[in-house]
Amino acid sequence: MKYLSVAEFAAKWGLTDRSVRKYCADGKIAGAFLTGKTWNIPEDAQKPARKPRESKKPKTLLAILRDQKDSRLSGGIYHRVQIDLTYNSNHIEGSRLTHDQTRYIFETNTIGITDGSVNVDDIVETTNHFRCIDSIIDNATHALSEKYIKELHLLLKSGTSDSRKSWFAVGDYKKLPNEVGNRETVAPEEVHDEISELIAEYNALENVTFEDIIAFHVRFERIHPFQDGNGRIGRLIMFKECLKHNIVPFIINESHKMFYYRGLSEWDYERGYLLDTCLSAQDKFKKVLEYFRVEL
Repeated sequence: MKYLSVAEFAAKWGLTDRSVRKYCADGKIAGAFLTGKTWNIPEDAQKPARKPRESKKPKTLLAILRDQKDSRLSGGIYHRVQIDLTYNSNHIEGSRLTHDQTRYIFETNTIGITDGSVNVDDIVETTNHFRCIDSIIDNATHALSEKYIKELHLLLKSGTSDSRKSWFAVGDYKKLPNEVGNRETVAPEEVHDEISELIAEYNALENVTFEDIIAFHVRFERIHPFQDGNGRIGRLIMFKECLKHNIVPFIINESHKMFYYRGLSEWDYERGYLLDTCLSAQDKFKKVLEYFRVEL
């Protein structure tokens, strides 16, 4: 049988000499043997098959947010989510802090006031909301529970003027009846049963969809389990569940506000109002992800 040298085999198959020697040493070329320091390769030996490289799956948005949160990366998608979600969700509920003031609080842990006055609760709830976002990132993959939803409320409302009111239950369900948009909500004594049923039905879903998350939100807001803070807690839950199920999340901003309220009100008759509003907000967030080069 005729044998080839390393150089000859390399030229025949378009390989480097180094690669051929390694193939021989690893036993990947059948019949190759050493004579002293020289490899002898059968002329009919086949080129070793190269193991295909494993393509790395792109990181999910949740993984990126966790990495940037832990490293406290400034100017990334985590930074953007903290400021935009906090500003818009608080602003919908009446906060008078500007976007720049919200950003300044996040970045410096101080508040800049050029004129006028600022409500202390707006500042406290802004810093608390940052902590809530960290919590939903840390707990995104966990199943929803009453305990966790109450923990979010405790984070959001701790240290506010509401927390000093005897009738206001921070981190617990409402004590007094309330309404939203002139709509009656669930009575305080019925909240536990209603929320328990809602969570159980939601957690029983095999494949959670975008519409499932919106439907959960509608029922949550109609139950209105807390004395105050229901909208912000509800929107945090939606963001969390989108992260959990690798669905592009969204942020309801001022331009969506009235459509959002209308969609909540008319869900029973026409789901498209709220779904289209949330899809529009999702499209805006997709552009943010594209800017930060987060693969969808």
